[in-house]
Order: sequence, then structure tokens, then C-alpha cells
Amino acid sequence: MSALVDGFGRTVRYLRISVTDRCDFRCVYCMAEEMTFLPRAQLLTLEEIAMLSQAFVELGVEKIRLTGGEPLVRQGVLTLVQKLGALEGLRELAMTTNGSGLVKHADALRQGGLHRLNISLDSLKPERTGNLGQVIAGIRAARCAGFQSIKLNAVLLKGRNDDEIIDLVNFARDEQVDISFIEEMPLGAISEHNRGETFLSTDTVRETIENHYHLLPTTETTLGPSRYYRMADSQSRIGFISPHSHNFCAACNRVRVTAEGRLLLCLGNEHSVDLRAVMRRYPGDTQRLKSSIVAAMKKKPERHHFTTDGEVQVVRFMNATGG
Repeated sequence: MSALVDGFGRTVRYLRISVTDRCDFRCVYCMAEEMTFLPRAQLLTLEEIAMLSQAFVELGVEKIRLTGGEPLVRQGVLTLVQKLGALEGLRELAMTTNGSGLVKHADALRQGGLHRLNISLDSLKPERTGNLGQVIAGIRAARCAGFQSIKLNAVLLKGRNDDEIIDLVNFARDEQVDISFIEEMPLGAISEHNRGETFLSTDTVRETIENHYHLLPTTETTLGPSRYYRMADSQSRIGFISPHSHNFCAACNRVRVTAEGRLLLCLGNEHSVDLRAVMRRYPGDTQRLKSSIVAAMKKKPERHHFTTDGEVQVVRFMNATGG
């Protein structure tokens, strides 16, 4: 029985932990053009992340996802994966990555106990995607490493990469991986584009895909917010994450911990608890840490209030939140 039940009867089973706010790419929806990154002393240590993860698992969390920034730029992350992969009671260990480090690390991640990979890929055009060749090589290295599941994540912006929807679907089919299309979330004030003008509903994306492939709805879930569809002639699934057009708050089972140890109870709100302060004030006191986590569930709000008009609801950027 999980101890993590919020005030609306929702059980938290899924934890996303950011191991760093740094990244070797600069996606425009994730961070500002001029970023100031956290000093090393403000980051959770790997030992603190492991302690935190164990506490959450003992409280009933079944799935942990490591995020960033880009988690593979954090020194020692492979050791962390090994520690988390050995946690008794953890059913699934996953990671979200931009794919640039997978050629080097895919085998070690899989052997260390990582089950699933989400790989961010918004474009197949080299001028739009960091080091595209390295990312594609990383996707193929991950396939060879034998992960249980590999999924591409694509954030679509109207007038930016919406001309590549079918190309991305065909790439996923060819590579025999899944793909999810994600509506941009209004996190952080940006000047690079107007979110009100670039918003693209997943309903529009689905209609575009259905002009080429018949989509069969499924009830499949990975504990995350994606709604999955299948195609009759492919093993690749297509998912849609729709925080605006199809709000999924009523079934939310997730919380996040930022790289500096803030427990975020909702992606679209600032409700949080400083778990780093608890761990550093009371080193090794797992019971006090667990009590703080349980008490924090009362702060989890009923829903976010994202809008599509370009207004910023949350000032922190996605790289600081945890992707």
C-alpha cells in the first residue's frame, strides 16, 4: 500500500528526478538563450539522489525516471543508475536524454539496470537538431543494447517543425521505436518565439497522421501521460501528450525533484518542498525524509492552469524543472 496519496485521492507511483540543469543542446522551449546554471554545491549529490530514490520506493513509488537538462552530462550518472537499478521494489527505471551520449553509454546504462529510454528528437533536419548524426547513432546504439522500450519525444511548434510530422513518424517506424508528440508547455519567459503563435494542438497532429496511417486507440500505459495509438502494419506506437487540449490532471500519479532538491508537486505550479534542506540538516535520517515527503502530498494541487495564449504560468525553465 502506497503512503503517497494526495488530497484528491490520487496515488503517486512515479517519480521524475533531474540530475542536472546542464545540457549540451539548446532547445528553445527548454531554456533561455543566455542561461545561468546552478553552482555544483547547490545540486543534489549522487548519494543524496540515491537516498531520496530509496525513500520514495519504500513509500510506494514503482517507477523512477532520470532527467535533466541532459542526464548523461552529469559525472557519475552511470554509478547512480547501478544503485537505483538495484533498489528492491522499483519496477521500472527510465531516462530521458537527447541521445548525444548514447553511443558511448547505452550498453552500460542497460547493464546497470535501466529499462526504458525516452530520446528527445524534434527534427530530422541537421540545422534544427544539435548533432543529428550523433543522435541517430545513439538511437541505434540503444536498440542494439536491448532496452525494453525506446521512445522518441517530439515537441512540435507551428511554423517551426510541423512540416516534419510524417517524416518523424516514418523514422520511428523504420527504426522500430515508439514516438510521442508533445504540446509545448509554458515554462519560463522566452524571447525566441511567441508561444501563442507556435502552439500546435495534438488533435491537429493526429489528424495529419491519420491522413497517412489509420490509428487504433489503445489503453496501454507506461504510468506517464501519453495516450497511445497503434498502426496495423507497424510495431511502433504513436503517443500524444496534451497538457492543453486534453488535460490529464485528474489521473496524475507523478511528482518531480529538481536538480537542487525541490520536490515539485505539479509541473504547472510552484508548490514545492525543499528536500535538500531536510537531507543536509538531518544527514542519514531516512525516516525524517520520508515524513517530509508524505506531508508534502497535501500540497499537491488539483490541476495546472496552462493556457495557449503565450502567457508564462511558471517562471522556471524546463531544464531547471526536469524534462
